[in-house]
Amino acid sequence: MKSTGIVRKVDELGRIVLPIELRRTLGIEEKDRIEIFVDGESIVLRKYQPACIFCDNAKDIINYKGRNICPDCIRAMNDKL
Repeated sequence: MKSTGIVRKVDELGRIVLPIELRRTLGIEEKDRIEIFVDGESIVLRKYQPACIFCDNAKDIINYKGRNICPDCIRAMNDKL
């Protein structure tokens, strides 16, 4: 993981501000969703991109009953029927 050298305080509501330089670099805009997860001792923030629940492909995703599925996996499931 690369260090940016940027330090921010957490406010009384637990919020931090992502610096504009990082938002521009990562293409994060106002109202974009951010995925938050823990990796060992680190908190990782990542721009959320929906992906297929089976193969993790993020191209041409179809949402079916609240689940994201790609066309390739749909084809594979149809072939098994």
